[in-house]
Amino acid sequence: MDDPASEQLLGMAPFGDYRLDHCYDEMIDAAGNVRPQYAALARRLRELSPDVLLQRQRYADATFLNQGITFVVYGDRNDTERIFPYDLLPRILTAAEWQTIERGLAQRIRALNMFLEDIYHEGKILRDRVVPRELVLTCTHYRREMRGLDVPGGSYISVTGTDLLRLSDGSFAVLEDNLRVPSGVSYMLTNRAVMKRVFPQLFANYGVRPIDSYGQALLATLRALAPAHRSDPTIALLTPGVFNSAYFEHTFLARQMGIELVEGRDLLCHDNVLYMRTTAGLRRVDVLYRRIDDDFLDPLAFRPDSILGVAGLLNAYRKGNVALANAVGTGVVDDKAMYAYVPRIIRYYLDQDPILPSIETYLCGDPVQRSYVLEHLDELVVKAVGESGGYGMLIGPHSTADQRESFRERILAQPRNYIAQPTLQFSQAPCFVNGSVESRHVDLRPFVLFNGDEVTIAPGGLTRVALQKGSLVVNSSQGGGSKDTWVLFE
Repeated sequence: MDDPASEQLLGMAPFGDYRLDHCYDEMIDAAGNVRPQYAALARRLRELSPDVLLQRQRYADATFLNQGITFVVYGDRNDTERIFPYDLLPRILTAAEWQTIERGLAQRIRALNMFLEDIYHEGKILRDRVVPRELVLTCTHYRREMRGLDVPGGSYISVTGTDLLRLSDGSFAVLEDNLRVPSGVSYMLTNRAVMKRVFPQLFANYGVRPIDSYGQALLATLRALAPAHRSDPTIALLTPGVFNSAYFEHTFLARQMGIELVEGRDLLCHDNVLYMRTTAGLRRVDVLYRRIDDDFLDPLAFRPDSILGVAGLLNAYRKGNVALANAVGTGVVDDKAMYAYVPRIIRYYLDQDPILPSIETYLCGDPVQRSYVLEHLDELVVKAVGESGGYGMLIGPHSTADQRESFRERILAQPRNYIAQPTLQFSQAPCFVNGSVESRHVDLRPFVLFNGDEVTIAPGGLTRVALQKGSLVVNSSQGGGSKDTWVLFE
């Protein structure tokens, strides 16, 4: 490194264990200089003793504990519920970087919404063979019940969480879309609230764009879905209940919006109208922000054994008496095999090149691509198309021979169910780990609101952190954590 100040930064507390890798580093550039947006943070960290930093980390952890901010690790017999890991140091994005992300996400959401409207109506994109008809019809999340149904405001995807990675050249790319019941926005908002207490002066002087209005923006998006004749619509959030891993988020968002939090047992349908039970009697519900999958929404239409949803809800939806966010059937785009076609979808509907590129993806349903994947299992990341949260995934370079053989058998048994992507060394950011500042891999999940016309994106999003040294898995269920994301005004 040519810059003596940078050598001193990396060689002294609290940066003594900070290591640069071949990937993009959010704080330090290729020449070894601290990036301008991180300069004030780096100086402040040099001024604080390790003991003070530890005290602030403990304060942040205690705040999460007192608020009951937890997540569930399914399949962990020893400790299924844990406090959500929070990293003390913010991830900082410039105004120019955010502008590109914002434009790219708005473009993507508009095109995907048009795609969903098309496949459930005329199917032009399928007739034109831009997207294979079989790929859509064999998707487990494709809902024939939605054929010909006009959704309120033309908005299939009112709320989206899109996962981004920063590549080695500094550009951002889309890793996957989350359209069914995207989660994590409560952690974004809570991280910001905690950060303001942990580093109040630093935050105040940095010129960070606010995200506090997200709750009201979400409420406005939901209100826009209400039937036109309902001037003062009632909106409710449907949760699976207290044992769901995202229950904290459900209660948090209901409080933020000032709406009712309900379970399926609190609701009923009569004459194709949805009602909730209250102490004053039945009250009509006009918009349901549902946080349960399609399968469990209506036992008369989908899984008959579901006790989480409401019998008759789909008929009330068909009649236009209640709006659902997100619409039934949006999970088609969550299918990781469909992801490979999103660039074509954007070009087809918008006649534009994608602003945010997609990661190269191999479809195991294709014999030629499957053959390549099977020959390179030790190099690729293999994913089940319908899984999330880091489950059903093989990271080839970090796998054992037995794990690769197991995935080989799964792919051969159900090739349509798997895709593969290159193992990416995505960007790393400074994190406070074991009393010092170290580099860890991070991704970014911005949250997008769409009312059929306008796109609203909270400036920042949830930065997820692979807290285990060398790990590429950021999911909380797999040992990851999160940090506040600062988008600067300038």
